[in-house]
Amino acid sequence: MIFPPTLRVGDKIAICALARKITLSEIQPAIQILTSWGLEVVIGKSIAGDYHQFAGNDELRVSDLQTMLDNPEIKAIISARGGYGTTRLLDQIDFTLFAQSPKWIVGFSDITALLFHLTGLGYACIHGIMPSLFGRAGSEAAIESLRQILFDEPISYQVTGHNFNRPGEATGQLIGGNISLLNTIIGTPSDVDYAGKILFVEEIDEYLYNLDRMLVQLKRCGKLATLSGLIVGHMTDLRDNPVPFGKTAYEIIQEHTANYSYPICFDFPTGHETNNLALICGKQVHLKVKANGSLLEYVSEEVNL
Repeated sequence: MIFPPTLRVGDKIAICALARKITLSEIQPAIQILTSWGLEVVIGKSIAGDYHQFAGNDELRVSDLQTMLDNPEIKAIISARGGYGTTRLLDQIDFTLFAQSPKWIVGFSDITALLFHLTGLGYACIHGIMPSLFGRAGSEAAIESLRQILFDEPISYQVTGHNFNRPGEATGQLIGGNISLLNTIIGTPSDVDYAGKILFVEEIDEYLYNLDRMLVQLKRCGKLATLSGLIVGHMTDLRDNPVPFGKTAYEIIQEHTANYSYPICFDFPTGHETNNLALICGKQVHLKVKANGSLLEYVSEEVNL
């Protein structure tokens, strides 16, 4: 796994919109915070893009991302927000120059597809808070965790226990993101092997029956059977039908993982809440789960470029 260089004061970080449109005013808090870290913020053309719900048409968004990927002076790229549209771009992106000067790519939600694509190519990336959420109440820990990772400061996560926790310890490469996107990329060039990995998942604005259907799909594809561990994050604003599905989101996940023995941590702060702690996709981690709490630590096993 290739890890991009650590950021330093004076480095350039780009903000692009890969999916849903956003305005410059909406990301002003992020620009101020990133600037306060000593970074020079470069605004992509997609931030002014407006094509129906997208931040410009596919051609604009591809061109914007490609420009930032190819520019060796840009040391990190953070997606302004999620929504929908990232998967439309992936097959049009050329990573040749990126490979010559890798940089951190940051995002979550719809950006899960790009994170998986990069991990499959052998590059570590960051599942973390995006500019659209900077400055909101409760986002402080998420923002600080992103800063610590970008500047290569020591970081680990201790979280409170949950009744559904399955105790145990596991070590493996960390992968994960939004469950809808995990399903979307199955069978595509962006998919990865889950065997021996520690998977983290989160979801928003889905019907409970559809969450169940997506877990069935992951299970039938063999994605859940060979994991070393599972981290279950935020399940935000999930909905039910007039005739109730009969299980909560966590109960659905518990049901579909009941026959496996690996440790499972529930209620980890990752996903569509302001407390969305940054996670390094592609890095080796050690997960220790107990009934009264869990610990996620990164394993030192690489040298940054």
